[in-house]
Amino acid sequence: MFKLNPIEISLERLDKAYRFLEESVQSGKLPGAAILVARHGIPVAPRCFGRMYLKPDSPPIRPDTIFLVASVTKPVTVAAAMLLVERGKILLDDPVCSIVPEFGNRGKEQIQIRHLMTHTSGLPDMLPENQKLREQHAPLKEFVRRMCALALDFPPGTNIQYQSCGIAMLGEIVERVEGISLPEFLRREIFQPLGMKDTSLGAQGLQADRIAHVNVGAEMESKDWTWNKPYWWNFGAPWGGMFSTVSDMFRFCQAFLNGGEFGGVRVFSPATVQTMTSDQTTPMPNIPQPVKFGQVWGLGWRLQPAISWSYFGNMISPGAYGHGGATGTVVWVDPVREMVCILFTTQPSASSEGLLGRCSNLVAASAMK
Repeated sequence: MFKLNPIEISLERLDKAYRFLEESVQSGKLPGAAILVARHGIPVAPRCFGRMYLKPDSPPIRPDTIFLVASVTKPVTVAAAMLLVERGKILLDDPVCSIVPEFGNRGKEQIQIRHLMTHTSGLPDMLPENQKLREQHAPLKEFVRRMCALALDFPPGTNIQYQSCGIAMLGEIVERVEGISLPEFLRREIFQPLGMKDTSLGAQGLQADRIAHVNVGAEMESKDWTWNKPYWWNFGAPWGGMFSTVSDMFRFCQAFLNGGEFGGVRVFSPATVQTMTSDQTTPMPNIPQPVKFGQVWGLGWRLQPAISWSYFGNMISPGAYGHGGATGTVVWVDPVREMVCILFTTQPSASSEGLLGRCSNLVAASAMK
């Protein structure tokens, strides 16, 4: 009888995921990638593929390589705001304008904090002048100021529309309630307690030569405001500006799987974890049923419904949760299998081309009962 290893992962099957990533690098589909898979709280050693930069003679990706994780930042920012909820400082039903008064105009008076966390606020994804502001090297505060003047695309709670503006406003709420910057709050309350020593919102304090460059393309590489430039590295976007390693991000995700703690250190209450990872959008009565079908959000986390999301693939369990990022990143947590997958690449098209989903399928298939 075949005896499973202690973490009940078929290493032979998991090796297929590694070979898939290696072949994707060799064929030119991925410049670089790193992956960490864990089950029952026990991680398999990270595996790395490709190179740090686009030049063929650049250093190889290593286990401690730091990636710009893009929108994987979103559930982390939401988690910061949820710490204020569990500490009794704010309520999910509080109007945003009760904390940021200048936000209360043009119908935004009805936006609650929970709307920001579930992509149901009616705010657009990005500011219409997003690129122009980045070209001007505008600070984050200017983005927030303009978000406060936005008109809504729909009344709050009546639709689901993925939006980074709402996450930006959550960052502003944390700063106003706590009186410190969001990067500092994250460092003090989440990253440091969890031992995420190579993670930061914005690249301040990180070793620049350990940060992998995103494949933005030759034309965009010459711009001084893109993902690989100091402006964006120091911007600290609450919706997409976090830098991390696969090992650090495993600690964050495993803390959720553990009910809020990692390594004997509790960061979140079990109630916070349960609330963030429970279906928050399906019960909303004013969202049309066709909109809710197949698009399920917790607070910050995307939940796996009956139909799949391109980042997650097709084989993680219903009720699993995670998030993807536009730089070619995905993390997911499967509570049924007690499994965590952290996959960081430097290829923005890795999701649209199916690379993240296919690799996620290979990882999910490695779990043995």
